Amino acid sequence: MGSTISDVIVKTMDGNDRKLNEYLGEVLLIVNVASQCGYTSQYAGLEKLNQNYQENGLKILAFPCNDFGAQEPGSNEEIIDFCARNYGITFELFDKLHAKGEEQHPLYARLTSLVEPKGPIAWNFEKFLVNKHGEVVARFKSSVKPNSPELIAAIERELAQ
Repeated sequence: MGSTISDVIVKTMDGNDRKLNEYLGEVLLIVNVASQCGYTSQYAGLEKLNQNYQENGLKILAFPCNDFGAQEPGSNEEIIDFCARNYGITFELFDKLHAKGEEQHPLYARLTSLVEPKGPIAWNFEKFLVNKHGEVVARFKSSVKPNSPELIAAIERELAQ
């Protein structure tokens, strides 16, 4: 297993492969999301982060996940529609994946092993900050809101590098 996420391949909502090395040079905030979760309102804060920092090099990558309480049962089309209609999402949504368990996607295997606290994802809307070199530099639990000072400070620190 590598020390970055750059060689990991994910699927876009339309089923195409995307290698994460395409994002080298940009700061990433990777989030496992769900449409029927108590934290779903964080979509609004994520979109605000996107609007405030995308021109500075922040990319938010959202990965729908049905692993926690079956709170993302929808199809990709339903997820896109929900996010657009309710939150006006303009950041990237990817194909649904598994963030834990035997079918854990390689992205989440890497994310959860490269930064403290190491270990499995606990719930929807955990956030991982990745620097411009593809290195995972911070992890934030679901309860850390997108507008939290600690998350914003970490994003700004990485954007300034």
